[in-house]
Amino acid sequence: MAVLVLVVLGALIPLLGPSPALHGTGEADPPGTGGIALLRTVLFAALAVPVGELFAVRLARTLPGAPALPRSWSTVANSVGFVAALGLASVVATGNLVPSSPADIDVGGLYETRDGKLALLEVNGFLAAALCSASRRPATQALPLAAVVVAEALRAHPATEYSPLVGSGLTLVHLTCASLWVGGLPHVLRTMRLWGHGEAGAALLGRYARVALVLLAAITATGVCSSLRRMPPGTVLEQLTDTAYGRVLLAKVVLVAGVSALALWARVRLARAADPLTARSPARAEVGVLALVVAVSGLLTALPVPIRW
Repeated sequence: MAVLVLVVLGALIPLLGPSPALHGTGEADPPGTGGIALLRTVLFAALAVPVGELFAVRLARTLPGAPALPRSWSTVANSVGFVAALGLASVVATGNLVPSSPADIDVGGLYETRDGKLALLEVNGFLAAALCSASRRPATQALPLAAVVVAEALRAHPATEYSPLVGSGLTLVHLTCASLWVGGLPHVLRTMRLWGHGEAGAALLGRYARVALVLLAAITATGVCSSLRRMPPGTVLEQLTDTAYGRVLLAKVVLVAGVSALALWARVRLARAADPLTARSPARAEVGVLALVVAVSGLLTALPVPIRW
């Protein structure tokens, strides 16, 4: 119950949007923050689905005599990601403002700026991934998806930032591990549902849980390092409550703690319950909370970065 209460409280900020996060901080609300946060949420979710699916399929195929796999969602997810990336590129093409009409969009200007080139790389990456996932060799989508991850990592850390390559490296690892975790679990659960009540489903969930533990450790380590780069240790507590970025980051931490508790619960059931498949119940709840984490992450990237005091 305590974990449930914390998760609900942590979900309030991303559900209500940027206004509560900015209230009383003295920070200006950038134009179109809500729309940009929504587009980034869709983009992150669309990235996680095919990346996690590739990961889960690879795990399933390592099981001897594994049954058939569920239908792929990668083509649809990559197409949705293409639309979201296109929307974000249109924002960049208008000087990081939400365009009021197509005439405001300067497509040619995208080739003249670093942010514009990265936005185009994400658009082309999702388009190529959608085409690859619909082909006879869907595994080839891994390359364009990797290009999207690299572009997003570079976009999050402009050249004017202190040690931008270090920040991009941390974001690269963080985003990759998060995509594997967030996208892999739904596909594992879909596979278990298709396979029914058998030992193969429990074995698949067990293999995923072992890798997820490593992914969680990497996500935690890179997340802490990235936060300390933007909020020095002496100012963390103050900025967590006095800045919009800090408040949403705090909500994300609470939600990730809730996800970790659910993952631990599923792992305990998997190891000790008479029927290991009962671990699916906390795992389904984990998927729901992970969706909130993605929403928080989308909002976090749209808010102004706190001043480095």
